[in-house]
Amino acid sequence: MPNWGGGAKCGACEKTVYHAEEIQCNGRSFHKSCFLCMACRKALDSTTVAAHESEIYCKTCYGRKYGPKGVGFGQGAGCLSTDTGDHLGLNLQQGSPKPARPSTPTNASKFAKKMVDVDKCPRCGKSVYAAEKIMGGGKPWHKTCFRCAICGKSLESTNVTDKDGELYCKVCYAKNFGPKGIGFGGLTQVEKKE
Repeated sequence: MPNWGGGAKCGACEKTVYHAEEIQCNGRSFHKSCFLCMACRKALDSTTVAAHESEIYCKTCYGRKYGPKGVGFGQGAGCLSTDTGDHLGLNLQQGSPKPARPSTPTNASKFAKKMVDVDKCPRCGKSVYAAEKIMGGGKPWHKTCFRCAICGKSLESTNVTDKDGELYCKVCYAKNFGPKGIGFGGLTQVEKKE
């Protein structure tokens, strides 16, 4: 049948796709609003699409449906996923039976233990989480606590010095712990002995 509408037909809704709203994938055209995973309906783009024949999926659903199955095949290094995608309507061709899920509930004390193992800031004693952590002197610090113990100046990796578990800027460290005498900034005059 001739295409009288002027544009290609959408691979999902079969309506005309005009150039301004067209996304191409696997030789087929789609509306931007129709460029969705066939299983979970997540919006796709060129970096997240995985095509299989005339079907388009997000990489997660594609892996569940067409990826390797069994122990050791997950969605990342060291990952074992037992999610088969049944809730998304994916019919998996799998030779082995589904692994049984443990019936015991999650142990609340394991969660509590993980919360206790968070690093503590040496300056304020509060928990230091990854988003606010700066390492200095082999210890984790809050960004706001990463200051010279004497003058309070904010520190960076280029001007930090540590002594006895405390942080100092290089100037304060030199004044308080550096060598003393002529040429070292401590004495300006030499006493003459007669």
